[in-house]
Amino acid sequence: MSDNRAGQTRANWLETIEKHKLDSEIPGSEDYWSPALDCASRDYLISIQNEKLKAVTPFLYENSVFYRRRFDRLGLAPTDILTVEDLPKWPVVDKSEMMTDATANPPYGTYSTLDEDLWKKRGWMMFSSSGSTGVPRVFRYSQIDRELWAWANARAMHSLGIRPNDTVLICSGYGPHVFAWGVQFGLAKMNVATIPGGGMTGEMRARIVDRFKPTVICGTTSYALHLGRIMEELGLDPSESSVRLMLVGGEPGTGVTNTRNRLQGLWDATMAEFYGCTEVSPHCGGYSCPASEAKDGTISTHLMEDIQIWELVDANTKENVKEGHKGLTVCSSLNSESSPQLRFLVGDYTTYTKAKCPCGRTHLRAVGSFSGRADDLINLRGIKMYPIQIEQAVRSIDEIGDEYEIVINTNKDDLDIMTVRVEHTDNVTNAVQHAIQTECEIRAEVEVLQPGTLPKTEFKANRIRDERNK
Repeated sequence: MSDNRAGQTRANWLETIEKHKLDSEIPGSEDYWSPALDCASRDYLISIQNEKLKAVTPFLYENSVFYRRRFDRLGLAPTDILTVEDLPKWPVVDKSEMMTDATANPPYGTYSTLDEDLWKKRGWMMFSSSGSTGVPRVFRYSQIDRELWAWANARAMHSLGIRPNDTVLICSGYGPHVFAWGVQFGLAKMNVATIPGGGMTGEMRARIVDRFKPTVICGTTSYALHLGRIMEELGLDPSESSVRLMLVGGEPGTGVTNTRNRLQGLWDATMAEFYGCTEVSPHCGGYSCPASEAKDGTISTHLMEDIQIWELVDANTKENVKEGHKGLTVCSSLNSESSPQLRFLVGDYTTYTKAKCPCGRTHLRAVGSFSGRADDLINLRGIKMYPIQIEQAVRSIDEIGDEYEIVINTNKDDLDIMTVRVEHTDNVTNAVQHAIQTECEIRAEVEVLQPGTLPKTEFKANRIRDERNK
């Protein structure tokens, strides 16, 4: 790769990014951090995407060994992909392809667009994927990445009503996971007070809520439920607390109506969700919108189209699906210096709409949020379902515990069976079985445990144990 061409394409990309980074320091209005972007016309959004894509493809080719090799292998040149309409020429990049590269070229792989000299000049932080479907993939983000990250997340959190007079308690450890750090960076740009709650027990966090009166708590959906129960055990009523908003991420939240209702009822507060993926960060990919709530209780998720291009593809063919049809999420990240991605298969099932949201925003929306990643799909005796369907069923039963576990194994007749373990003081076996059969059209075994039996975590909950004979 020519150093001159590499530097030139980088400079052009940076110039393009800065051109479209509107309202970079302070919000442009009370309702929208960047009115010109958040409420842009479809034509304007496509023009931004095309201009950034025209800068990203040569930037990738000249600076990323992984992408240069892939272009050459496919017989494509950067000039072949200059507009959104050209994207289908480029087959989607999946996690296994990136993992193969990282394994062959440890520890980071070859997909970064920064060489070691630039890394030293920029400074960096290391993050990793959750590893929920395999070995975690490791990424480094430059200072430029983190600045763009803070701006994008500030836009999202401003849209959710977070303001400088708020105080946010982040109920998560500050490990190499993007969620807590991204929220932290965004809040700093917004001049919002922050209480970092990493390395604390649940009781300590509950006491902080009682003493310091945060108005927003941030963490996983599971942990927000757990924290509310701890407060109740301490004689504190979460519904009477100062908390008015729960910002959740890391696992399905707003897309599971019964879970959302339970959490909002427990805290008497609004639940909002960040959606994203480490591979196509750094920034919030999407955020829920309470104004979009439909008659059936579902809430949509805004996707930030000026910084990412979102598509849906068929699970089998990987061909694009039409608007209004369900498919798997694919993302091209346009605003990352160190790790831009071209058609990365995120792999969450949803349906998109381009219809203007009641909140006034014009960006693509995931209708009803996301129903789960393709990797999470459970195939039990030919019947396919997602874990959130089990969650929806379990959470429909009053007073059932917040924790549950799905165990799949093979019996003596070589038949796959699923057991759902729940917590309750009474025998609710029949009720749980009925709810699961209604939601998933399958009969499951049910094991009822005493409250407090199942483990809890502040991180992404791992609720499935697949012990089948492989």
